[in-house]
Amino acid sequence: MSTASKIATTAGAFVAAGVAAKVLNNRQAELRKRRRGEDVPFGSVHSPTSKVVSSDGIRINVEIDEPDGHTQLPTIVFVHGIICTLDSWHYQRLALRGKARMVFMDQRSHGGSDVADRESSTIDNLAADLFAVIEACTSGPVVLVGHSMGGMTIMQLAADHPELFEARQAGHAVHGVERSVVGVALICTSPRLPLVANSTLRRFVPLARRAAPVVDWGRGFNSYSVVRRWGLGPNALERHVDMVNEMILKAPTRVLTDFHPMFADLDVRHALETLSLITTIVVAGTHDSVTPLSHSRGIADGIAGSSLVILEDSGHMPMFEEHARITELVLDLAEKTSR
Repeated sequence: MSTASKIATTAGAFVAAGVAAKVLNNRQAELRKRRRGEDVPFGSVHSPTSKVVSSDGIRINVEIDEPDGHTQLPTIVFVHGIICTLDSWHYQRLALRGKARMVFMDQRSHGGSDVADRESSTIDNLAADLFAVIEACTSGPVVLVGHSMGGMTIMQLAADHPELFEARQAGHAVHGVERSVVGVALICTSPRLPLVANSTLRRFVPLARRAAPVVDWGRGFNSYSVVRRWGLGPNALERHVDMVNEMILKAPTRVLTDFHPMFADLDVRHALETLSLITTIVVAGTHDSVTPLSHSRGIADGIAGSSLVILEDSGHMPMFEEHARITELVLDLAEKTSR
């Protein structure tokens, strides 16, 4: 057999093995999905969508759940983390529907929002997106709930627009409308991520960017195990791991590589003083491998009067594995800050 034939045969064997593994992986994913036993299928909880145009022209996908009748609660705006979508709040949305006015947004390059280029994948742009959503979709008091990158977005918003957080105390309107942030929940987040600046990872990112189509294809292999190991705590239910896995597999690798420089240079600690003006809770999991408990302790220490809530054995995705507790904390925050 010629060398070319050997190479072709070997390549064909690898492709065949890859296809077989992919088929097996898809079958296992389908079996896990059937075992969930969901009353309301994950990814099915939605309202009519609208688009909010940010300062650079990027259109942000937004969904609003209106309350059943009048409510004294502030409008609650939910901001998800990287390679997630507004489906991150599946359980909280179901539990709080009808009780409060809720605004859900997809961050730029995520879900139904426009894809931003690499140069526009910055914390400043994310904060500008959130500001545009607040202006377009709220009036009166607002509570912001942010997970991971969503929490970082909120902290940057506080740095860029402190007037939003001071409006209630100062008694003035923002852009002609009485609008102010009166409460914030920061869930499994960090004001800075020095580990992301690791030199090895910096070298890996350009390679991953060039090979993104291949990486996208390969990410599905054993992704469930990776998500279980890094995303959730040791006692997380299979269905919660599977929901998170299903959600993040929809995000292309390009999102991670485009936003990596932002994380490498991130430092929003200067925003913590502004958050001392309002009611702020910081939520952390003891088994969070992405934004460790020490990061949340640092945030709480930097925000005077804030409360630190520690969830034992929870990982980076408590909106799933500790969904009832997260819902309780959000509702309690909204009730405490209601007029």
